[in-house]
Amino acid sequence: MHVSLTAELESRVKAKVASGLYNNSSEVIREALRFMDTHEDWIHEIKVARLREQLKVATDQLDSGEGILVESKGALDSIFEDIKG
Repeated sequence: MHVSLTAELESRVKAKVASGLYNNSSEVIREALRFMDTHEDWIHEIKVARLREQLKVATDQLDSGEGILVESKGALDSIFEDIKG
């Protein structure tokens, strides 16, 4: 596989190798990809946690009788229109 990098990225990869932390450019790229995967997993976990928080608030509101009974698509459309303003 051949990968093209901008001059800046190539310089950064070479600097990492020159620092002695990596033996070659392939190690730098592999580490960067592993970091990217970890970062994406972390972002996903944050989004799921936030959604759970929002669902908890919603279920608490429903449990306390603050919900709105929606009996038709028209009623739901009306609620969405009110939200949009």
